[in-house]
Amino acid sequence: MTHTSTVPAPPVSRAASLGRRLRGPAVFVALLAAALLVVPVVLEPFRLNLLAQYLCYAIVALGIALAWGRGGMLTLGHGVYFGLGAYAMAMHLTLARAAQDPLDPDGLPSFMVWSGLSELPWFWVPFASPAVAVVAAVLVPGAVAALLGWSVFRQRVRGAYFAILNQALAAAFVLLLVGQQHLTGGSNGLTDFPVFAGHSLYTPTAQTTLYVLTVLVLAGLYLLLRHITRSRFGTLLIAIRDGEDRVRHLGYDPTWAKTLAYALSAMAAGIGGALFVPIMGIISPSLIGVIPSIMMVLAVAIGGRYSLAGAALGAVLMNAAQTTFSEHFAGTWTYLQGALFVVVIALAPAGLAGLAGQVRQALHHRRAHVTHTSHGSPR
Repeated sequence: MTHTSTVPAPPVSRAASLGRRLRGPAVFVALLAAALLVVPVVLEPFRLNLLAQYLCYAIVALGIALAWGRGGMLTLGHGVYFGLGAYAMAMHLTLARAAQDPLDPDGLPSFMVWSGLSELPWFWVPFASPAVAVVAAVLVPGAVAALLGWSVFRQRVRGAYFAILNQALAAAFVLLLVGQQHLTGGSNGLTDFPVFAGHSLYTPTAQTTLYVLTVLVLAGLYLLLRHITRSRFGTLLIAIRDGEDRVRHLGYDPTWAKTLAYALSAMAAGIGGALFVPIMGIISPSLIGVIPSIMMVLAVAIGGRYSLAGAALGAVLMNAAQTTFSEHFAGTWTYLQGALFVVVIALAPAGLAGLAGQVRQALHHRRAHVTHTSHGSPR
């Protein structure tokens, strides 16, 4: 008679446990080092500039992942907050250019002169300072989002209604910018930014510096939001996402938590917009309307809305795919981009990060099964 005994798998060693804990930080440091030390050397200036633009959208994606992935708020109007940050920075850069224009001693932007204005509007005056522009690019989107979020969430507006409200906000913001041409540049937007804080933005060194700054901001914001999502506040957000009514019945008020998450998400979008302007060299209503807002959300869906890293990766991949398709398939690139969306969402509903997690889990189960079999063989 054969007696079969099952021997439990040996406990995980302390070294193996430490290795697993250090794996994530090691990957983060390696990617950061590669982005800062290798990429600027390998890529030509034009491609480096494109990558910097993609990383600006990755910053926006981090905020959307916090609001949508953790808080369950489908934000289809984040182009507004991206635009607020972008226009805050563009207003300063426009004034800096006008101050160096010898043909305009009054320091007025050219579109204001063409519109018949004789003096600078009052709300433009503070943006002559770069510090004001940077602070406004962060605080103004956050303040607008906090005001909107508090007034909406306290009325228990959520789901599709909240998404539609965000879309309406994006449409109204674009109409405001286009209609006030003498104040905002209209549909042409603001462009031609040669200097910032007395330094030229047209040199290769300046573009590399902007890329490095964008990488550092993206990394710092990722670490901050990662800490937030792993805190008690992040746990509360998940509880609100999965069952807001249950959270309310337990004595918590979801209004303040959702408002804070929404405001932080908007501030991230404002930071991305402020960095985008000197890198791209232009900001216009066509870059911040309803369609761009939806594209921002789609990028997060492709990467994985439940993962900060996945959302950022999705933004980079989607914009890189758009550039590649438009360069090689000028007539059909929009169809290819749409096909990419369909394939990714069909094969990986949780995004690329979710797919990677499933593969990782399957490999882990397979290794555990092999280990269990080898230690539990008949004697």
